[in-house]
Amino acid sequence: MLIVIIRTALLYLVIIAAVRFMGKRQISELQTTELVVTMLISDIASMSAQNTSQPLLAGIIPMTVLVVSEVLLSGAMIKAAPLRKLICGRPIIVINDGRIDQRELKRLRMSVEELMEELRQQDVFSFLDVLYAIVETNGKLSVLKKPDREIPTLKDLGLSPDNKGIEAVVISDGSLSDEALKLCGADEKLIDEILKKKELDRSSVFIMTMNKKHEYNIVEKERQT
Repeated sequence: MLIVIIRTALLYLVIIAAVRFMGKRQISELQTTELVVTMLISDIASMSAQNTSQPLLAGIIPMTVLVVSEVLLSGAMIKAAPLRKLICGRPIIVINDGRIDQRELKRLRMSVEELMEELRQQDVFSFLDVLYAIVETNGKLSVLKKPDREIPTLKDLGLSPDNKGIEAVVISDGSLSDEALKLCGADEKLIDEILKKKELDRSSVFIMTMNKKHEYNIVEKERQT
């Protein structure tokens, strides 16, 4: 039993390293090759964790080969558009200039109900509001509304608000983030001065956010009863 636990823990660390090496995406954003590699790594790891008679390297080596192959193939697809098109396919326009393309929907085996569900997830509740809808190579739907159905922006209204930058989390559960401080142009001294005025210390702060204008919000930790 101890051997199984140790093997599983080691494989867990290897998989985390492999996913970090491959990069980025959420499951819903995986391209074809990334999804295949993820599924194969899961199967290999499962077999390696359960089969204690097999050396651990027998699982780690094929996982390494898969990850390296995926990285090399991704690099090749960046340089060779035809290869990317062959493996990942191409974006498909299902609503073109306000008109639903029935032939493309049939090609995708996507029903009208599925299309409407995807549109609702983009906060669009009528296909009549859509100028273009494109099914991307990762299966997600991109939507461009008709100009007269778009929500007006501040620029459209002739307004130009100040750029406050990102509202970064500078303190999370009592821990100060150096990267967040850089994002909002602040330092530890400023944070401590603000907390002192509020009669707080870092350990009593659940979350503190700040932007480039040094506007902040603080949520204190709930007191244990």
